[in-house]
Amino acid sequence: MATAPEQTRTVLERFPAGGPRGSWPAEEYAANQRAQGTNAQVVMDLRTDQFLVITDIATQ
Repeated sequence: MATAPEQTRTVLERFPAGGPRGSWPAEEYAANQRAQGTNAQVVMDLRTDQFLVITDIATQ
């Protein structure tokens, strides 16, 4: 059975899930990263109750 190659994801920033109502700091950060050319997206880490801004590109 063939498997897909592993994708490396890099966490660019972490944000607590309990931010102020109407505030979306993880989405804003990801939008700024995309404006600078980084393919950033927001995912939820249920284990830590945080929003993670990630990219598929390895950073140095």
